[in-house]
Amino acid sequence: MDSTTQELKHRPKDQSPTLQDDTTTTTTTKTQKPRQPGIPRRGIRSLAVGIAVPLALTLANISMFGWNRSYRTTQKSFWVPPLWALHLTCLSSAFVMGLSAWLVWADGGFHEKPAAIGFYLGQLGLSLAWDPIFLRMGAARLGLLMCLAQMAITWSCSRVFERVNRTAGDLVKLCLVWSGFLTLVNLYFVV
Repeated sequence: MDSTTQELKHRPKDQSPTLQDDTTTTTTTKTQKPRQPGIPRRGIRSLAVGIAVPLALTLANISMFGWNRSYRTTQKSFWVPPLWALHLTCLSSAFVMGLSAWLVWADGGFHEKPAAIGFYLGQLGLSLAWDPIFLRMGAARLGLLMCLAQMAITWSCSRVFERVNRTAGDLVKLCLVWSGFLTLVNLYFVV
């Protein structure tokens, strides 16, 4: 027995465990549970807030300023949408912009490119300002200027969003198309 304890105490260098072998054995003995794929709750909440806030603001804007008797009674061309379709598309645009802004936020784009949030908030503000100016006040020329400014800022927003998240940039391009059509509708009432 005495010789066995001496062998254990004095191993030759080629038989001693190395540090690499030691770490390998410790990592294999500790088993970690694999992460289950799932949707994080925090992501769902932030997505809901990111979409709900612009939708709620647009809906409140439509309910307060979006009804104009002269728009409904004016004889319009076939391509000028009825007021309900105009408002439904404004809500859809707010949804798409909220989704694209959330995609940029989720990728850390507002920290990486701070101008992105400025363009997004500018687009949201201009889209909210159009209803009171064009429909409530009846100022078609000022509404046209608002539409042109909204197109410019939406285009800039698309470019900045695209640098962070390509899908978000493409979604904003849909809003740019809507903004262009809204400009044509507004121009119809100016001319």
